[in-house]
Amino acid sequence: MRFLISLSRLSCTLLAISVVASYAYQASTIPSSNLIQVDDLVKIIQAPGGEKPLILQVGSRVLFQQAHIAGSEYVGAASTDAGLQALKKRVEGLPKTKFIVLYCGCCPWSHCPNAEPADKTLRALGFSNVKTLYIANNFGTDWVQKGYPTAKGE
Repeated sequence: MRFLISLSRLSCTLLAISVVASYAYQASTIPSSNLIQVDDLVKIIQAPGGEKPLILQVGSRVLFQQAHIAGSEYVGAASTDAGLQALKKRVEGLPKTKFIVLYCGCCPWSHCPNAEPADKTLRALGFSNVKTLYIANNFGTDWVQKGYPTAKGE
């Protein structure tokens, strides 16, 4: 009986590790051709004229309220079903060629659980002009501390 309990605990532990691992490093699987660098996005935002992207934050609401890219919208954490549903609803009816930039910034890129599911979802929906903002460390370090345009609150 103890063997079965131990085996059951081991199975649960391995399953938990597997689930965490599947989310922990997903952002790193986004091809570089699907990424946009921070400096490049800043140039697009600050350029006069031209098409401005729809910028969607797909991470933590708390972080969005503290500081977010000026003009961006919060849609929900893309690592959750609710966040992915909100993302789908937000882009519903948009042209498939709409320039969309996704970002999270909750943690170092290699640990971000939100960027890849959002990118994958929009591409599966047929959007062809989607870029995911590559934030190497976190939003505070790679955007706010550099003095790039931010807003606070909703």
